[in-house]
Amino acid sequence: MLRYTVSRLISAVPTLALVLVLAFSLVHAAPGGPFDTERALPPETEARLNEAYGLDQPFWVQFGNYVGGLLRGDFGPSYRYPQSTVGELIADAFPVSATLGLLALVVGAGLGIAIGIVAALRQNSVLDHVLMSVSMTGISVPGFVIAPLAVLLFAVTLRWLPASGLQTPAHYVLPVFALALPMLAYVARLMRASLVETLKSQFIRTARSQGLSSRTLVFRYAMKPALIPVVSYLGPAIAAVLTGSVVIEQIFNIPGIGRLFIQGALNRDYTLVMGLVVLYSSLLIVMNLIVDLLYGVLDPRVRY
Repeated sequence: MLRYTVSRLISAVPTLALVLVLAFSLVHAAPGGPFDTERALPPETEARLNEAYGLDQPFWVQFGNYVGGLLRGDFGPSYRYPQSTVGELIADAFPVSATLGLLALVVGAGLGIAIGIVAALRQNSVLDHVLMSVSMTGISVPGFVIAPLAVLLFAVTLRWLPASGLQTPAHYVLPVFALALPMLAYVARLMRASLVETLKSQFIRTARSQGLSSRTLVFRYAMKPALIPVVSYLGPAIAAVLTGSVVIEQIFNIPGIGRLFIQGALNRDYTLVMGLVVLYSSLLIVMNLIVDLLYGVLDPRVRY
């Protein structure tokens, strides 16, 4: 297990390097610069700023300096927020997105698995069709539609919940709901399909012939292998929710990673955008590694 983990981490290095090259190239190829404002700066001032931040150097020199800083754990300074480094900005925003994402993960994955189990055990019943129809709606309707409708209904019309911010526990309800609904829908459909297929397996029929109860068959024998497709989906999904949703954070005015990324992109804040890309890429690689390791836990046959 340790040897496999180390080999996967080593193999992830070229992937992360390719992401860095592509992201760095695209960010610098975008029109404009970090010091462009509505009122043009004098050429001498802009030249001094470019020199101070090393933007006057060749592309590969800038890239090498940035990678060297990353290896030292330094994400560099923010061009548009000079009072803070990129690391400090991420440290302030990440806990907000992580809290929101973990709550959405618990709600989405927990309810999705439960709904999928119920639908699988009531296959082709009215309840099964209703649950899967609702799940399909959650998949089909995008977050930028769900979130405003939720605000309009629960915050503006009924006045049950606040519309924006995260000042109190009540403020978390609408953004968590909007972020968790697509995950809940995907997980429910994956869990239902996987569990239905698993219950038709030979080892389940053998266990049923021994007189085991349906509860024992599902939770002791069928649950683990049925969770494999769900775990495969949750790997990248967890990385996405932990780093925030751009749409959800913008709509609910949440100062998280997603909103910070939008501000960095609009401001041409190269180092801020790159720092967030590195964070997301690293989380995605780690979560995919964890998913691979969980395969062996859920189904011992995978180890071979």
